[in-house]
Amino acid sequence: MKNLDYSIVVPVYNEKGNITKLDQEIRAAMSAISDSFEIIYINDGSNDGSLEELKTLTNVKIIDLNRNYGQATALDAGFKMATGEIVISIDGDGQNDPADFAKLLQKMREGNLDVVAGWRKDRKDKKGICLLTLIGKAVRRFFIKDAVNDSGCTLRAYKKEAVKSLDIGGEMHRYVVTLLRWKGFKIGEVIVNDRLREHGKSKYNYTKAIRGLLDLLYVCFIYKFSQRPLHFFGYMSLISFVLAIASGLWTIYDKTFLGISLNRNGWFYITTFLTLSAIVLFSFGIVIDLLIKIHLGLSHYEKRYYIREVIEK
Repeated sequence: MKNLDYSIVVPVYNEKGNITKLDQEIRAAMSAISDSFEIIYINDGSNDGSLEELKTLTNVKIIDLNRNYGQATALDAGFKMATGEIVISIDGDGQNDPADFAKLLQKMREGNLDVVAGWRKDRKDKKGICLLTLIGKAVRRFFIKDAVNDSGCTLRAYKKEAVKSLDIGGEMHRYVVTLLRWKGFKIGEVIVNDRLREHGKSKYNYTKAIRGLLDLLYVCFIYKFSQRPLHFFGYMSLISFVLAIASGLWTIYDKTFLGISLNRNGWFYITTFLTLSAIVLFSFGIVIDLLIKIHLGLSHYEKRYYIREVIEK
């Protein structure tokens, strides 16, 4: 069966009251673009009646996850089920504007890009959320040289090849663009509209910000060194070994020229510690290299999330 032109992927968690209007807006936006599209809603363990509202919609596909896994996992489930040549993701809270679909697609065509990310330049969130966003942006720019201004914006357009290369969870939706850039896909960005939420409460809070920071460390290590963990630990081991040599030379100087016995020389203990650290770090690199290879060999047997049912209407 021929693939559709577009798949619209919408993660939903406790968005009762926002869903019906958003669905109407998506259809209105797509009517001016193509009639070959599907809309995939992922119910991420909602407990406020969102699933019931989703079931009132027509011509949709609903993925009902058996519990709340988080936005990244919900997106991952939608991406894996999408059949469109181009996949557009949009948040289920109504703050992203479906009218911006055309803008994303135009940017993609003009630049021959694989991914176009939305940039909510004029954020409508509370000041505390905006402050967290600015801090997170600065941290990401420092550690991973983030390629876009708004890594938290769900409104994005992807070519199928890009989106099918992803396997995300946790708070990793914030690093999707970075991951795809590291994979060699061409990235673009366009300013999009940001709207006030009409129903419900924002899911972004301090806890999510902390989890996002931990995922940032994961991204820095796993995606930079997953194919070469020995390099990372090898660098640390080499630094420790060089410091151990310097400390050892100072220890020899103290013993030879100043007559300080080893059991009274602090440099001797520092040298011993640094030498052992170098050996341990190098050993860690070898062990982690083996563990990653074992994990990659078994990963296709693991299931990170479970789908209760898929409803096609």
